[in-house]
Amino acid sequence: MNKICVEKLHPTALGAERIRRNLCLDADDVVRWCKQKIGNPNSHTLKKGKNWYIDGCMITVNVHSSTIITAQREK
Repeated sequence: MNKICVEKLHPTALGAERIRRNLCLDADDVVRWCKQKIGNPNSHTLKKGKNWYIDGCMITVNVHSSTIITAQREK
């Protein structure tokens, strides 16, 4: 499984707002929220292509640039 360098994760300007809206987050720092989800050793994590499925959320990350593109709840 490819590893994401959690320390390098960052969203695009519009990506942060999209993540906040899609996940209905109250958190001001969505990057920290994503880092905690991805980096939590107790989280159930599955990688399919460029998407990470973590505890009921799908977080889309470009693994080459460490850019968080979007996140949404699994359907």
